Amino acid sequence: MLGVQDGKKSEMDENKMKNKKWIWAWAAIGVALAVVIFWTGDRRARKAALLTEATEEMVDTTEAEQTHYKYGIPPDNFEVEEGVVGRGQNLSTILAKYGVSPRKIHEISQRCKDVFDLRKIRSGQKYTLFLGKDSLKTPEFFIYESNKVEYVVVDFKDTTNVYMGAKEVVKRDSAVKVGISSSLWNAFVDAGVNPNLAIALSEIYAWTIDFYGIAKGDSVRVWYEQSYVDDVPLADYTVKGAEFTNAGETFYAIPFEQDGKFSYFDRDGNSLQKAFLKAPLRYSRISSGFSNNRFHPVLKRYRAHHGVDYAAPTGTPVHSVGDGVVIKKGYQKNGGGNYVKIKHNSVYTTTYMHLSKFAKGIAEGKRVKQGETIGYVGATGLATGPHLDYRVYKNGSPINPLKMESPSKEPVSEANMPLFVQARDSIVGLLERL
Repeated sequence: MLGVQDGKKSEMDENKMKNKKWIWAWAAIGVALAVVIFWTGDRRARKAALLTEATEEMVDTTEAEQTHYKYGIPPDNFEVEEGVVGRGQNLSTILAKYGVSPRKIHEISQRCKDVFDLRKIRSGQKYTLFLGKDSLKTPEFFIYESNKVEYVVVDFKDTTNVYMGAKEVVKRDSAVKVGISSSLWNAFVDAGVNPNLAIALSEIYAWTIDFYGIAKGDSVRVWYEQSYVDDVPLADYTVKGAEFTNAGETFYAIPFEQDGKFSYFDRDGNSLQKAFLKAPLRYSRISSGFSNNRFHPVLKRYRAHHGVDYAAPTGTPVHSVGDGVVIKKGYQKNGGGNYVKIKHNSVYTTTYMHLSKFAKGIAEGKRVKQGETIGYVGATGLATGPHLDYRVYKNGSPINPLKMESPSKEPVSEANMPLFVQARDSIVGLLERL
């Protein structure tokens, strides 16, 4: 019995020893795996950190380099000289001062042919030269600014390269409210706003507001977008909404696009564009109105004046107030001088008199578009000074042009009205908060 038990005990002890060996073996494997995982993870973490640092450093470096570029050229590598094209100067006279040979200038002019016409270099425009930092100050790049945005680059290398470039244009929104005491132009000048904004507004409201009838007490609120180059504002304006109060009545201009066409509409969705413009020329003053008994300044007697006289400098462009066909072009020695008569439809006809000359191509039978130039202000015929005598006939009878009603073009469609209302309410809300 005892021998059997001793044998079993010995077998059990042997099994325990085997189990301990396996436990230690698995423990060693576990520790090794942990070390590998830790080392691998740590290596990956360190690698990611290094990549992040490298990426951040690379981005920072790129940004730093970009901020120092001018016309796409690093100016720190050159001596930079700026100038303005003088009267009578051209590329040859400018570059000759820097020792550029006539042969090289001829080569440049030949390479410019398909890029920029060198004959169009104008006095008053800016140019920049990038010169080498050597004793000779050899020209490396020549840049001519053709306008405030575009420029021409001449790269003086073994093979001269000529190409066009453009400055970055930044768009910024602004809003202004001004009261009018004399004219829209003067109101913007007094408010410290570029009066060219008045031109943009006059084109939008050309069918709705008589700008020659603007008076003290009128006002305008306008939200607009303007372009900037090198933090310098350009004279371009996109009106994003306007509210014009004229003679106690408020006129809204809401920009909206439907069916791929952009236009301005009033608060009810009616187009501001109409069949006839309110006036045939811009920025003038009314010197004489519609009357059945006006004292004629030349004949020195009273007689009917069935039109509106617009005083304006000689040569001011005169536009057709609507689409139509020229039915008369002629001269009245003891009357309207050079004049043009346009038939717009079966109801309306307009006449433009005292023109200094006719626009090119104007002849009887020619079709003209709304806003097209048909002639220029003058003092031909019976006139004491340069002005336009503008007349409107309805069914053959003269009517007061300032009171002529004009049908609107296509309004906002029913399908597009929900989107229009959403845009309108947003714009009107912004304007009212000015």
